[in-house]
Amino acid sequence: MKWDSLKFFLIMKTHQLFSIFLLLFFVNKATAQLVKTVELQVTGLTCSMCSQATEKSLSTLPYIDKITPDLNRNVFVITFKKGSQVNFDQLQKKVKDAGFSVGKLEATFDFDQARIDENGQTSFGSQTYRFVNAKNKVLDGLIKTSLVDKNFISTAAYKQKLATVKFDSYATGMGQVNGKKTRIFHLSL
Repeated sequence: MKWDSLKFFLIMKTHQLFSIFLLLFFVNKATAQLVKTVELQVTGLTCSMCSQATEKSLSTLPYIDKITPDLNRNVFVITFKKGSQVNFDQLQKKVKDAGFSVGKLEATFDFDQARIDENGQTSFGSQTYRFVNAKNKVLDGLIKTSLVDKNFISTAAYKQKLATVKFDSYATGMGQVNGKKTRIFHLSL
């Protein structure tokens, strides 16, 4: 009788450990989808000193690996440290802190079978994204997107989008996700 109890105990522990391993594997896979690069167009730059001030401000963010300025286009190509979570609002704030504004932000994501639901929404890591031009789709591999939220495009472009985008979250950038008020970034493929 003791042997049967011990066998049962060992089998249950093995199943429990296997379940934990599977859970960790899938959680890690879900958060492995990252923003690889961003092309950040900054408006208001007039000289190399302006560019240097913006680059210096951006470089204080701990998840940035490399910043490559393109002064001809007023664009900063930013790459991120492996495994890091990128915060678009922080990028915009750093540009604003330097005295300028974001004219356009294009992000290249490395999607791993990310499913966009019938509302155009997907989440990974702690970020929620809503696509203004895609629904019921699976994204895989490197895909370039444009962030179309307020403060990430020109005022005229934002007003035009506001008239056409029908998501309640678009005007404020906030929405309900799983019963919690959440920052939702709006993207266009």
